[in-house]
Amino acid sequence: MRRISGYIDLLNEKVGRATAWLTSALVLVVCYDVFTRYFLRHTTVAVLELEWHLFSVIFLLGAAFTLKDNRHVRVDVFYVRFSPKLRALVDLIGTIVFTIPFSVVAIIASRNFVWNSWLVGEKSPDPGGLPGRYLLKAMIPLAFVLVLLQAISQIIKVVEQFRQAGSSPEGGRT
Repeated sequence: MRRISGYIDLLNEKVGRATAWLTSALVLVVCYDVFTRYFLRHTTVAVLELEWHLFSVIFLLGAAFTLKDNRHVRVDVFYVRFSPKLRALVDLIGTIVFTIPFSVVAIIASRNFVWNSWLVGEKSPDPGGLPGRYLLKAMIPLAFVLVLLQAISQIIKVVEQFRQAGSSPEGGRT
């Protein structure tokens, strides 16, 4: 099971690191947009769409990487005061009750949305917009598959934590 978790973590690490480079591309595109808009008094729909396309891909494909490194948003008012074992239990329950079902619903719900976009070769409806909007939409189920896989990896790690805590010399206290 650790090996499966390791492969999932490695996959999301590689996807996350590759996606992180898109932030540099986004910064360049935004700087270009700002320069052309405010100094040259000109902008294009394609540049504006490229900004939100890049942001969308960064957000979607970065989600599993963020989950892997435990950097996702949560309300830590109580969580930080919990023992490591109770934190692990909260993570386990949260993953099983929220992350996995939400990921499965998102994958299923986006299936027809993405499929129809691919069938028509959807592109921007705006004149001068970007082609290949179906590629952007395909990131939705892909992102949630990665989140679902990472959730499975997180469960494996938490179960391993519980096993180690149960066999610790302190009698299961961590």
